[in-house]
Amino acid sequence: MQDMEQAIRERAYHLWNEAGQPEGQAESFWLSAQRELLAESLTQIASVKTGAPKAKAAAKKASSSRKRKAA
Repeated sequence: MQDMEQAIRERAYHLWNEAGQPEGQAESFWLSAQRELLAESLTQIASVKTGAPKAKAAAKKASSSRKRKAA
C-alpha cells in the first residue's frame, strides 16, 4: 500500500511539473496520477489472468509513455 501511495505521489509531482507548477490543483494532479497508475495495474492484472498478448503490449506501451513524459 505504501509503495502505491509513493508511486502516486511521484507521478502527481511529475504531472504538476509538466503543467508548469500551478497552485491550488494538488487534488487534481493526485487523482490523475492515481487514475493512470490504477489503470496500468488493472491492465497488468488482466494480462496475467487472461494471458492476453494485447493487454501486455498495452501495459508496456503505457509504461514507456509514462517514462518518456517523466524524462
